[in-house]
This record gives sequence, C-alpha cells and structure tokens, in this order.
Amino acid sequence: MDIRFQTGGPAAWKAPVMLVFACKGENPADNCPEIADAAPWFTIAPGVRDFSGDKLEQALFHGHPDLALPRVLALGLGPRESVTPDIFRRAAAAALARCRTLGLEGVLLPAGQFARFPGGPTRLAEETVCGALLGLYRFTRLRTPKEDDKPDPRRLTLGFTENSVPDGFHAAARRGEHAAVGVALARDLANTPPNILTPAALGEAAEELARRHGMACTLLDRAALAELGCNALLAVGRGSAREPRLIVVEYAPRGHEEDKPLIFIGKGLTFDSGGICIKPPQNMHTMKSDMAGAAAVLGALEAVALDDLPRRVIAVLPCAENMPDGDAMRPGDVVTSLAGKTVEILNTDAEGRLALCDALTYAQRNWTPAAVVDIATLTGACAVALGQEVAGLFTDDDALAERIAAAGRVVGDNYWRLPLWEPYQEHLKSEVADISHMGPREGGAINAALFLKNFVEPGVRWAHLDIAGTDWAFKKTPLSPVGAVGFGVRTLIELARGGV
Repeated sequence: MDIRFQTGGPAAWKAPVMLVFACKGENPADNCPEIADAAPWFTIAPGVRDFSGDKLEQALFHGHPDLALPRVLALGLGPRESVTPDIFRRAAAAALARCRTLGLEGVLLPAGQFARFPGGPTRLAEETVCGALLGLYRFTRLRTPKEDDKPDPRRLTLGFTENSVPDGFHAAARRGEHAAVGVALARDLANTPPNILTPAALGEAAEELARRHGMACTLLDRAALAELGCNALLAVGRGSAREPRLIVVEYAPRGHEEDKPLIFIGKGLTFDSGGICIKPPQNMHTMKSDMAGAAAVLGALEAVALDDLPRRVIAVLPCAENMPDGDAMRPGDVVTSLAGKTVEILNTDAEGRLALCDALTYAQRNWTPAAVVDIATLTGACAVALGQEVAGLFTDDDALAERIAAAGRVVGDNYWRLPLWEPYQEHLKSEVADISHMGPREGGAINAALFLKNFVEPGVRWAHLDIAGTDWAFKKTPLSPVGAVGFGVRTLIELARGGV
C-alpha cells in the first residue's frame, strides 16, 4: 500500500472513504472540523447520534456515491483520558481491514485531527500509519489464492489543510511505514514452515537483506563454528541433518563505521522439537517460530536501513535446528563453550541459552559494544509467569531497563522487569563442569537469564528480553492474524533511534 500526502485542504481531497477518530461521548466532527468542507453531508447524518466513541467502535456512514468523499468511517478511541498511541494503532488496523473487506481502493486520513488528541501529532501519525499497514498483514504465499480474497487498499493518503506537508509529518509517516515493513519481514520469517526456513535459508534471507541495503553479512557454517570453538551452539544442532549457522549482519552508515556498535543477538532456532527431551505434540508446530528473536533482529535492521539511521548496528544470530537423532546432545553431556567455560547439559529442551552464550562471547570478542541486547523465545517459565502480552526484561543496568521499557510502551511491546537474583546462581552449580545450563523449574526464567549473565564481560551493558509467549498470537487481533506477531521489532528500532 502506498503512503501519500495530499495538501491544499478539503477541496482537493478525494478518496473512497475518510477516517475520523472520536473519543467516547464526542462527535467525530468536533475533532475533525475539516469534515464540514470535505464531506458536509456527514454533519447532518442522523446516524452520527448513535456513534458512542467506545474503544475500537466503528461506524460507516454513506453519502452519495458520486461525491469526492462518499463514505466516512468513524473510529472510537474510548475515554479521552485513556487515549494512547496504541489505541490509534489498533483503530487504524481494524479500519484498514474493514476497508479491504469493503473492496475500497483508497483511504483518506485528515492529519489535522492528530493535534486534537494527547500523544503528539507526529507520533500519532507514525503509529496510525504503522497500525494501518499491520492490520492488512497476511501470510498467504504458500496457499492457493481463494476466489473471495479481497485485495488490499492501494493507497493511504494523509490529508493536510496547508499547502505543504507540515514539518515532521512526512518523516513520521515514513517511520511508521518502515516499522511495519520490518515487522512484516519478521512475521514472514517466523511463519515460514521449518522445512523451508532452515538455518541455511535464514542465512540466505539475511544475505538478501544485506544486499538490499549495502550491509555486510557473514555466515559461519559448521566447520567454521568448530574451528572457532562454538561448541555450545554446535551441540544444539548436532541432532539435525541441517547444519547450524552463525549469522552476522552489520549496518554501518558512512561516517559511523568506527562507532561502538549497538549489538542485537537473536535466538534463531528454526525448529525446536526439544531434542532427546522431546516436547509434547500439542502446538509443537508453533516451534517453527522459535527463531522469532532472530526474525525480530532482521526486521529491525530492515527498518533501521530504510530510515537511514546514523547508527552502527550489528546483528549476531545463532541458528540451529534442535532435533532427536543418534548424534543429538544428551542430558549429562558436557560441552566447552566459546568462552572456554564447560557447560553441563541437563535438559536438551533448554537449548536456546546454549546457542546464545556462544553468540554473546562472539559479539564481545569481535567488538567493543555500546550495548548488547539479546532477544529470544527462551523459557516457557516466562510465558507462564507473564502470559502472552508481556515479555520478560532482565538487566542490571537501570538506565537501559528504563530505555527498553519506555520504547516498548510507545510502540506497544510490553515488558516487565524481572530480577537477576544473584543467590540463584547457586542453582547453576555443576558437580562435573564449570556451570550447569539450567536450574530447578521454579524461577526458570530467572535461572536462564543468570546463565546468560555468566557470559557477559564486566562493564558491558547488557539486557536480555525473554519473548516466549508474546511471539505468537493464538487468536486474531486487529494488529495481527493468528501466527507470528513480530514482537520486539519496534523496540529494537526505537533503541537504535534513541542513542543507547
């Protein structure tokens, strides 16, 4: 869908439908006075009195079909005191999905109304554009088109009363568009079946991303990983016929090649059967999205490059497939990690932390990072504790924690900070190795984060995001169909924008 800009005021506006927002108990025309000139018939439409403005309420009003603006779709935001950017995202997403159902080719959004709500006009414009695009997301490339499939609207036009686009709006709309492109990429990757998206195929997707944007990309195969000593990552992939990969992508715009990089590490398990400790069959098909962390990082890099951000960002993605086999890792095995620490494996279904620990060491050995943020569908314990709408945030750096939480609040990625409770390090002691890779079931998410902390050098700013539970939607929402959500993409984009 094209994002366009129409200046010159209501007399120049033309589209099959116009979107207007209203809070509970308010008339849509009060927040969008331009409607009196753009669609004067709306101001006397009797049905307006029946529109209450409840959260995500929709009401479609019809004028004469030959008019420049023959329809108005009113969108409810709920009580004014509760309005947030997230409401605009969701309302816009639901609105564009409705427009697709109606077979409408274009949508007009008067931009002046953003100034009449809390949140900042350009931020609300950005979130509305992003939400509108995400509301149209579908993963259809592997199925035969259906006769009743409706095409997406072709245009979303921001209308302005001024003769030129006001400062900030063009960039805001493009940021929203680019963020949606990044989220869509992450969803596409995580929705792709594991027989298609293997570790090698994920590497090819990273190479294609790098080619599009002139970024450097390095792929380390099994032989290269063995030569380096990445035995923890190699152990995860031992049971699979498909080789593991360590994927490294570097975005370094001109003039920033020597900056300390912001490093994102994303878990890339393209399928997780649990290995020898095999998972129960229920919902095992969703384990194709156990690479949602890696997908989120690649999606963020897509948006960072499209935005042309003046920031050096490096992605390190440890990728493998965890399968049972005669050569698969076993409970009781001991491997020597890239850091030189020996690790006792107690449960082969706690494989993500093994992949991540080598990636953490690799990142710190090769660069002096401004900060390191890893993102992973790491523990079922985190999903049990926080559910499907809140991810776990672990760090000892208060400023970094607040920066991540604040970024998430703005873009709709919710985090709850959990403790790196040092006494639980006792749970990770091993009788036969330097460290055990897991502790007891109780406090499982904390134990996993503490294991990773053992591979972070002193003085390195580091945060761990456990997105288990938030990565997959089992029910359709305005912003996402059933399937991969793309959680975390926009958080990482905001971190790259915000100077962490």
